[in-house]
Amino acid sequence: MIRSFDGHEPEIADSAYVDESAVVVGEVTIEADASVWPGAVLRGDHGRIVLREGANVQDNATIHEGAEIGPYATVGHNAIVHSATVGRRSMVGMGAIVLDGTEVGEKSLVGANSVVTEHTTIPDSVLAVGSPAEVVKEVEDSTWHEAGDRYVELSRTHAETSEVLERGTVSPED
Repeated sequence: MIRSFDGHEPEIADSAYVDESAVVVGEVTIEADASVWPGAVLRGDHGRIVLREGANVQDNATIHEGAEIGPYATVGHNAIVHSATVGRRSMVGMGAIVLDGTEVGEKSLVGANSVVTEHTTIPDSVLAVGSPAEVVKEVEDSTWHEAGDRYVELSRTHAETSEVLERGTVSPED
């Protein structure tokens, strides 16, 4: 569902993919090749949300209040990004929570189920895990840095081949 709020309409690039079960409300910009997957919610009612080129927000994730997801960054399943910035080619793992005023650097990884507390800065190219999240190691080359590229391709396939199917009725056997 894509809808306006208080005079603000989402701006969605033609090449972006937004699943029909996702919710995109208000002051939201979704740039070229970005994707928003089933059940995700981007609610731009208290600040602008921006998904940069190639960024992806996966199933059931929530983005709210003045957040920016950098180019080719990934927000994993069931994650929350609230009024925070996620850098280029970074990943917020499944179920992780990134709170207000946080900046996740470029090519950094926030581990699954981690909590990045308010006004934390995660440097570039590191793995941060735990609750509260702490940097545990540097990350030079991770396959997760390329997740954005994979999701651009996957979103194109979904856009080209997915079809909403009507539920058929099954006749009881005689």
